[in-house]
Amino acid sequence: MSHCVTISGHSRGLGLALTRQFLAAGWHVLGISRKKIAEHPGLQQASIDLSDTAALTAWLSQPTLSEWLAPAEVAMLINNAGQVTPIATGGRSDPADLARAVSLNVSAPLILTDAFLKANPYCQDRRVVHISSGAARNAYAGWGTYCASKAALDHHARCLAAEINAGLHAGLRVGSIAPGVIDTDMQADVRSSDEADFPSRSRFVDLKVSGALSSAESVAGKLQRYVCSDAFGSDITPDLRSISI
Repeated sequence: MSHCVTISGHSRGLGLALTRQFLAAGWHVLGISRKKIAEHPGLQQASIDLSDTAALTAWLSQPTLSEWLAPAEVAMLINNAGQVTPIATGGRSDPADLARAVSLNVSAPLILTDAFLKANPYCQDRRVVHISSGAARNAYAGWGTYCASKAALDHHARCLAAEINAGLHAGLRVGSIAPGVIDTDMQADVRSSDEADFPSRSRFVDLKVSGALSSAESVAGKLQRYVCSDAFGSDITPDLRSISI
């Protein structure tokens, strides 16, 4: 297996579209999600609730990831799993919902990245991809948890880049990529939110009505080409929409 990619949240939305793109390109895919998809040659799956840190830690204590990565000449991790909820202004979130979101959006990507780097230190082409958001770079009322968690991924990527520049990670490239507004279940969650909790709700309703949302398939195709290219890693926090590839 010369080209191996691990994709979190691979069972739906952008993650599912990315899984299909990489499989079609001949990559071997390890998908990590709560639910599995139909079996496919080249696809290995792990059923894990990534918001459950104990479950993720238990899975990583097994040799699955290191064995998966051992034969890789090119190894990639795409931290795609995430959620936009809870959508609520300050003081209105359920503590358990907030903790779950932070575990899924921040803890899981950082834990997976650390495990990925430990598992394949000798691979000369390693790539870590965080799926970020414009919400990491623009503040929205009602999206405090989502904006903060995506900003955390951006800054984590910058820290890794600083380590790369210090010569600490041979063969590593990193990027935290805002993919644009995609027509997925996450956008349905946004449109179904209460405008009292998310004052910008009507803007996202208009994007759907006007057909301005990008399809998961089109975004995945462009994203796959970019993260596999020599350009990846030159900009640590790019917006995919501004990239020509």
